[in-house]
Amino acid sequence: MNRSVTAMAMCLALLAGPWSAPLSAQGLPTLDDLIPPEAVNDPEAWASQGSGPGDEAGADDLAADSPMEPNPFLTIELPENLALPEIEPLPQAEEPIEFATFDEVIPPLPEVSEERISSELVLAFPSDTSLFPIRDEFIDRFRSLSTVVDLDSNGSQARLTAQARADEDLLVRLLRTYGYFDAQVIRSIVIAEDREDASEDPVARFDVIPGRRFTVGEVDLGNLAAAGSDYDMLRQTYEVFPGDLLSLDAVTDERFDLDTALGESGYPFAAIEDPELLVDHARLEGDVTMPVEPGGRYVFGNVTSDMEDFLPANHLANIARFEPGDLYRRSDEMDLRRAILATGLVGSVTMTPVEVTPPMGDQPGTVDMAVGLTAAPLRTLAGSVGFGTEEGIRLAGSWEHRNLFPPEGMLRVRGILGTQEQLAGVTFRKNNFKGRDRILTLDAFASTLDNDAFEASTASLIGTYERVSTLLFQKPLSYGAGFELVATEEREQKRDFATPNNTFLIAALPAFAQLDTSDDLLDPTEGFRLRGAISPELSRVDGTNSTYLKVQFDLSYYQSAGENVVLAARARAGTIAGADITSIAPSRRFYAGGGGSVRGYGFRSIGPRDGLGEPNGGRSLLELAAEARVKTGLLDGAISVVPFVDAGVVNVGSVPDFSDIRLGVGLGVRYATGFGPIRLDVGVPLNRQPGDGPVAVYVALGQAF
Repeated sequence: MNRSVTAMAMCLALLAGPWSAPLSAQGLPTLDDLIPPEAVNDPEAWASQGSGPGDEAGADDLAADSPMEPNPFLTIELPENLALPEIEPLPQAEEPIEFATFDEVIPPLPEVSEERISSELVLAFPSDTSLFPIRDEFIDRFRSLSTVVDLDSNGSQARLTAQARADEDLLVRLLRTYGYFDAQVIRSIVIAEDREDASEDPVARFDVIPGRRFTVGEVDLGNLAAAGSDYDMLRQTYEVFPGDLLSLDAVTDERFDLDTALGESGYPFAAIEDPELLVDHARLEGDVTMPVEPGGRYVFGNVTSDMEDFLPANHLANIARFEPGDLYRRSDEMDLRRAILATGLVGSVTMTPVEVTPPMGDQPGTVDMAVGLTAAPLRTLAGSVGFGTEEGIRLAGSWEHRNLFPPEGMLRVRGILGTQEQLAGVTFRKNNFKGRDRILTLDAFASTLDNDAFEASTASLIGTYERVSTLLFQKPLSYGAGFELVATEEREQKRDFATPNNTFLIAALPAFAQLDTSDDLLDPTEGFRLRGAISPELSRVDGTNSTYLKVQFDLSYYQSAGENVVLAARARAGTIAGADITSIAPSRRFYAGGGGSVRGYGFRSIGPRDGLGEPNGGRSLLELAAEARVKTGLLDGAISVVPFVDAGVVNVGSVPDFSDIRLGVGLGVRYATGFGPIRLDVGVPLNRQPGDGPVAVYVALGQAF
């Protein structure tokens, strides 16, 4: 104790005395005085001696209330009579205090069942499905957005932890999307030694405690009531009502339904602001506020154009699907915009409703449709190259001006140079002529054909008025009618130079109709197409007139068989009745064979043949085809393989005779592009005749049918 007191005294002296004076000058012991030499020489032996003689006894005999020895270094005087206030005891509670148990403060977690999302991700939900009835939908949505699922951590715990943080935020957002605003998500990373079925890679686990699902509280749709008699209909369109289970998806999606309903009910100036949600955790409800301003009800007035010399207003009104006085509908406005773009004459179109007269009471106002146009390039120079083992090479080129005769009056000049065909022609076309989607065409051309079936030198004038499908607008119903005036000099047996040329003068009135339910014009996967064509014709040859009726039907059907397979089938039948085959020009007869007919055989090589083995054509036709279009996954799914089988027969009589049917099989490859598949087919004839090659190759754009 003496050594301890001395050390304390030294410390107090240091605090009390001047810092600049040495300890010896102040009469204080130095460090050398306090530490004896034996403590330096042998510290362990010195320490074992204890505190010194008499210290232990003094410590034991010292009473608790004995006064402290005065400290010579302590100059503060203690008060003699120090009285502390008495501490009053706390009043005793009337009822004993009860402490809550742990389970009462934090309820026990419900039993859970795990859902394995991936090799690195597990979700745990309450086993009682009634506590989270949207579990399956929730998991599917989470899986498609999960960072852990999308990015492989490669066994890195640090990387998985970072990805799990992102997924935790995602889970919280998704739970709120479905109205679970009090949900809890517990994230953990389970490493190998923590799992019985341990693999080497860590696993992210999320325990989802959904809690109560909130419901819709109040719904405020601003000034929607200004719609008057339309209010009830419009309010029912926004299918978010007080008491409904809260869904942020519904709150947002129903906005678009209400906007569509306003646009289809005569409100061109309707405005809807983004919805807001105020969540009240005490009520377990969310109040929806979405300001709506209907802006008045209107009918269509006139259509105006800012380029009258290019596409005048009366022409635009002619192709619109509405009349002045019709109730304004946004779909009619957008339909007119698409129709203008489909002309190919403009690069951009703006449609602006302009108020002419405001609504008055129950009477709607009137809006004109102001059309703003930007002209597109009007001239096109095009070319194509084709090749078939039987048809040879075919080069085609054209130049056109799509608005040389406004509005929409197109002039095209075209030519063909090929192994078997040469052609020069000029075409005039008037789109949207006397009605929407109607086309008037006048075509004059001169051509020569030199194939295995016949030789022909022809001059033709053809006029048609039709409604057909295009790449932009595939129509369920197409139809057309027209006339043909043909002068042709033809010879059946091109290698028999003793056979004279026959001159045919032909007048025909062809017509067709087509029903199309397929889902794509160039690459259909569902639906069918049915086409019927009829052409009454008058033919004059060698001073003799003949009349006959030419009829043809085409049917094709498409059916998906799984995600990557499309089954397709086709049938074609035709007949010519009313005249002997010698009265029908060879170019007007039926033929079969080739890439769009029976693959594996030459172009027009199937049918009756002359003494030299050359096809003559016939008065009846039947073709059948079937193929499977199978995606391979190569080049990101762009490559497909197509096994196929075709059959066809042509007869001299007006009714097909199946005794001479020809079969072909083969394999094709399709390469999908943005404008349709590029087709390569290799066909083999199964029962070929003399003159048929062992294999045939075809290259073209689009499917075979």
